[in-house]
Amino acid sequence: MTTLVFGHKSPDTDSTGSPIIWAWYLNEVKATKAEAVLLGEPNTEANFVVKYWECPKPRIVTEIADGTKAVIVDTNNPAELPANVNALDVVAIIDHHKLVGGLETKGVIDITIRPLACTATLMHDLMGADAAKMPKWVKGLMLSCILSDTLEFRSPTTTAHDKALAEALAKDLGLSIADYAAKLFEAKSDVGAFSDAELLRMDSKEYTVAGKELRVSVLETTAPKVVLDRKASLMNSMVGVAKEDGADQVLLFVIDILKEEATLLVPNDLVKSLAEASFGVKVTGDTVVIPGLMSRKKQIIPALKL
Repeated sequence: MTTLVFGHKSPDTDSTGSPIIWAWYLNEVKATKAEAVLLGEPNTEANFVVKYWECPKPRIVTEIADGTKAVIVDTNNPAELPANVNALDVVAIIDHHKLVGGLETKGVIDITIRPLACTATLMHDLMGADAAKMPKWVKGLMLSCILSDTLEFRSPTTTAHDKALAEALAKDLGLSIADYAAKLFEAKSDVGAFSDAELLRMDSKEYTVAGKELRVSVLETTAPKVVLDRKASLMNSMVGVAKEDGADQVLLFVIDILKEEATLLVPNDLVKSLAEASFGVKVTGDTVVIPGLMSRKKQIIPALKL
C-alpha cells in the first residue's frame, strides 16, 4: 500500500515542499512506497518553488479513503486535515506547531514535534547521515521551506539551527540567500489574480478563542498596498467566508515582510475589541498597524483574547 504524505489544507511552501521531501526520503532511502499529495491548491510562492526546482507538482486530493496509510507533516490540527483523519492509518506525524489534540490513531506511531521554524529543518535532522543523499532539487525545496517559514530569518520563530542549515544548503547549491529569497517573496506577493475569498483562505488556520470560532489568515508580502487597496472588498467578503466555513469571524493580518509589521483589517467591533485586548493597540479606523508582528504561530495565536 502506498503511504500518502500531506500537510494542511492551505498549502504554503513548507506544507507543499515538506511532503515532497519526505516522500522522496521514504521512496529512495527507506524503500517505502510513498506519494506526496496536497489537500488544496498551493499558494503562489509554493507554485513558484515547485517550478523553479523542476519538481512534479503533487496531485490535489479532496477525499482519502478510510484505512489509507498516511504521514502528516507541518500540522497536527484535525481542523486542517481531512474530515476522516481518525479513520486513516496514520503512521507518523512530523511537525513544528503546538500540540492541538483531537487526533486518534489505529496504533502506536512515530510523532516528532520540535520547536523549530520549519518542518523541513526537522526532516533534515530525522534523516541524519542520509541527508547527504539528497539530490539538488530536494535541497532546493528544503532551503525554500526554511526561507519561506522564517521570512529570510526575520520571523521570531527562526532558530540558529534553521539559519545554519539554510546557509549550508545555499552554499552547497551556489545560491545567494538574499537573491533567492527576493524571488520567493516576489512570487508570494503576486496575488492580484485571486478573488477576495481565495485571499482570505490562502494562508489560513482555524482556532477557537474565548468561545469564538476564528479563521486566522495571514498574507505575507513585500507589496502590502496591493492587498490593502482591496480592504473594503475583503472586509465585505469576510461575512460570506465566515458563514461558509462555520466561523464567527475572519481575521486578516497583512504582514509587511520588509517593514516587519502587520496590518490587521478591522471590519467590526468584535475585531476591534480583539485587537485592543490582544495586542495593546488603540483602534481608530478600519485598520491597525502592529509593529514587529510577523508570526501567526509565535505572536498572533498565543496573544489572541477577548
